[in-house]
Amino acid sequence: MDGEIVAGDPNHAFTGVSIDTRTLPAGALFFGIRGGRFDGADFAERAVAAGAAGVVVPLGFAPRLRRDTGAVVVAVADTTAALQSLARGVRRASGSKVVAITGSAGKTTTKEVAAEFLAARYSVIRNRGNLNNHIGLPLSLIELRQRPDIAVVELGMNHAGEISTLVGIAEPDVRVWTNVGEAHLEFFATEDAIADAKAEILERAGPGTLLVANADDQRVAARAKTFAGRVTTFGIDREADVRAVALQDLGIDGSRVRVATAIGDVAIDSPLVGRGNVLNVLAAIAVAIAFDVPLASIAERTAALKPAPHRGEVLKLSGVTVIDDSYNANPTATKRAIDVLGATPLAATFRRIAVLGEMLELGDRSVSLHEDVGRAAARAKVDALIAVGGVPAAALADAAIRSGLPRSSVQHFPTSDEAADATAALVRTGDLVLVKGSRGVRTDRVVDRLRAERG
Repeated sequence: MDGEIVAGDPNHAFTGVSIDTRTLPAGALFFGIRGGRFDGADFAERAVAAGAAGVVVPLGFAPRLRRDTGAVVVAVADTTAALQSLARGVRRASGSKVVAITGSAGKTTTKEVAAEFLAARYSVIRNRGNLNNHIGLPLSLIELRQRPDIAVVELGMNHAGEISTLVGIAEPDVRVWTNVGEAHLEFFATEDAIADAKAEILERAGPGTLLVANADDQRVAARAKTFAGRVTTFGIDREADVRAVALQDLGIDGSRVRVATAIGDVAIDSPLVGRGNVLNVLAAIAVAIAFDVPLASIAERTAALKPAPHRGEVLKLSGVTVIDDSYNANPTATKRAIDVLGATPLAATFRRIAVLGEMLELGDRSVSLHEDVGRAAARAKVDALIAVGGVPAAALADAAIRSGLPRSSVQHFPTSDEAADATAALVRTGDLVLVKGSRGVRTDRVVDRLRAERG
C-alpha cells in the first residue's frame, strides 16, 4: 500500500478488510475512505472499539489517533488508492483466474450465470450484489485470499476512465463485454462516447487474454477488432462463435434455445425471461467453454438458473403474476421487458399491465427516449400503462396515447407510492404485471405493495 506503520505490531495478520464500522468483523483491517458526505478516517477509533485490529488512515490524520490501543495504524497518502493497491496485490498472489464483465446492461446476470456454469468444475467466488466500482471491486478482490480457482466480477462505470482503473486493479484473464446502451447518457454526449468508455475493458491485455464480445452489438464488435488478445463472440442475429441458431421465446417461462459452438451444439431451456437474458446466457456459455466446462453441465445448470432479486423475477402471487424487473432500467432493457410482456400468452379475459418508472441519467435525450418506450408499450398493446416519475415519465405516457393506447388505460403518477396504490386498485385475477424502472424511482415499492396484498 506504500504506507508507513506508525503503531502496532508490523507482523499482525488481519481477518479481513472493512470500510464500515457497522458491519466490521472482529480482527479486520479498517480503511478510512473519504466519501462525498463523510470521511471514514473520522471513524477510525470507533472501528478499533468495534473490534478492528488495525486501521488505514491518511498521513495527516495518523498523529491524531491514540497509540495505546494495540491496534496497527498504517498511514498512507490516499486510503482509496491503498485499498486498490492491496486488492491488486492479493489478486496477484492468489493464483486465481479473474473474469471481468462490463456493459450497459446484463452485467450482474452474466456474472451470476457464468459463475454458476464455472462452478461445475471449479471453486468460484463472485462480487456480491453490485460491488463493482472503485471501492466495491477491491473489496471483492481481497476475498481472493481464499485462493479460489476463478473469480467472476463485474466492472461498472458512469464516467470515462473508471473502467480503465478497474481493469488495472483486477488484471482480468477473461474480459466480457455484453453491450452498449443509453445508460448514463447524462454523463456522455453519445452512445459512441459510452462505447469508448466501455472499451477501456480492452486495455492492458496480452496475447493470452480472452475477450468475449457481443457480435450483435455493432459498437462492441467494431472496437473488439483492436483487442490485443484472443476474441470469442456470442450472438443471435450475426455469425458468432457461440450463437443461438434456434430461439423460442416462452414469455414468462423463459426461452428454449439451440446453441451452436465450436465444440458442438447444445439445447438449453432457460427460465430467465427475455431476449436480453438469452444474450447474457450465451456470453456465460462462451466463458464456460473457455474453461472447458462440458456442454452437458452447461445445459443442466441453465435449467436451474434463477434471476437475481428484482432482475426479471417472475412472482406468482394470489391470482396475479408479476414480472419484477424493478432493480434498474434503461431504454433498451425496458423495451425488451415490454416484449416479454407482449409475448406471454394469456387468456382473452386477462390483461397485460405495464408499470414503468422513469429512467434516470439520460441527459438531454431523456424525453425522446421515454417517448420511444411509450411507443413500444403501444405496439405491445398493453391493456394498462402506469408511468411513474417526473416530466420524462409523463412524456412516456403521452407518447403511448398518441401511438394508440386509449387515454383511459394510461395513468401517470409522480411517485412509486402513488403508483403502488393505483396498481393495487387496478389489478384483478389473471393479470400479468410488469414493473420496471430506475433504482432511484423505487418502483420496487409497487412490487412490495402487490406482495403485501396478494402474496
